[in-house]
Amino acid sequence: MRAGERRPLSGPGSTELQHAQPPASGRLGERGGAMTGEGGGERPRPARIARGGWLDVLRFVAGALIIIYHFREAAPTPLGAFHPVFDRGYLLTNFFIIDSGYVLARIYGDGFAARTIPLRPYVRQRLLRVAPSHLVVIGALALLVAAAGVVGIAPSNPQWFDWGQLPAQVFLVQAYGVPGGQGWNAPTWTLSALLGCYLVLPWICRALWRLGPWTVVFGAVVLLLLADWASRAWLGDPLYRLPLRFGIVRALPLFLLGVAAAFLGARLYVAPCLAGGIGLVALAGLVAVQSIGGFDILSLLLLTVLIWSAGALPTVRPSRLIEHLGLMSFAMFLTNEVTRIVWFGALDALGQSDWSAAVRWVVWTTGVVAAFAAAAAFRYCFDRPVQSWLNPPRPRRALPGASADRPIA
Repeated sequence: MRAGERRPLSGPGSTELQHAQPPASGRLGERGGAMTGEGGGERPRPARIARGGWLDVLRFVAGALIIIYHFREAAPTPLGAFHPVFDRGYLLTNFFIIDSGYVLARIYGDGFAARTIPLRPYVRQRLLRVAPSHLVVIGALALLVAAAGVVGIAPSNPQWFDWGQLPAQVFLVQAYGVPGGQGWNAPTWTLSALLGCYLVLPWICRALWRLGPWTVVFGAVVLLLLADWASRAWLGDPLYRLPLRFGIVRALPLFLLGVAAAFLGARLYVAPCLAGGIGLVALAGLVAVQSIGGFDILSLLLLTVLIWSAGALPTVRPSRLIEHLGLMSFAMFLTNEVTRIVWFGALDALGQSDWSAAVRWVVWTTGVVAAFAAAAAFRYCFDRPVQSWLNPPRPRRALPGASADRPIA
């Protein structure tokens, strides 16, 4: 695909990071390069987001930390006893929501604003990217629980496997106030909420792309603060910790924060050294505030800056390893809870509570490793081939820093 060409919508879905994007509107382009200024000189362009770079690093690290968060209570000593930061994994879920808004807006924002991207193929891609993998994972878990019941094996925590809760989760409607969705593969509320965000993204871009990027950023931050205040006042919980039945209320302001960061990233060139420095400061600030206390709203803003910084860094030498790790993050997010249920359910049946602490730490660590292995197996044995079949990419000329493997996860 040559610079300036539109990317066809027959490729993979939106939980992935794409290399090929519609060109930025106006004079600001995408991949680091040059653009013509008013005086005829050339100015550098914002970097194009690409696979195998820092965005993939962030996604994999966040996915790995989510696995540890979901496994924390099963450790011989719950990890929250070592430091309360281990109980703040909800920030990692919020990270993925912000990141999804950023990535999709960088890919599709200009096309949606210019009305050059057809909506029907876009919606089809979003649904096909999420639905097959979700249905296979939740179906496998339901069959496992049912089979265990037939042979007389009860779950360790049967309250989390109420069959009445399952339909809302299967149809991914639990984030919209529909009763149900508790237990089972509980993290899928995020997919439920994100599907709603995906569907309104075209109209978000058409509205916001008429404004200046700093105006959009300011508005997104103010909206986040107001939404958090309203959430505490009317729903009794901070925005970033709302229960799953309010998932769309929680997700939309965070998704918009990522969209605003993407709009700024596509319009404002920042030298790589400066972008990297800002990212390091944001990371240090995040570690500092999480070390001394919650400060969750500040942490969300720092995570957004970190995502923006990673997207502002050009991927000069894309790493195939990092690319594949980033692609695996979707499978990690989707399958780790099922792996935890199966692994520790089996250990409970074997009487692990009577084992020594040293042995239990070994089997806990092995369970964490098994979650990574299960995610990799799911990614390469099911998710990748199914997406290649359902959303095959059209032939195109490779861009520098772009890989042939396009699924966004």
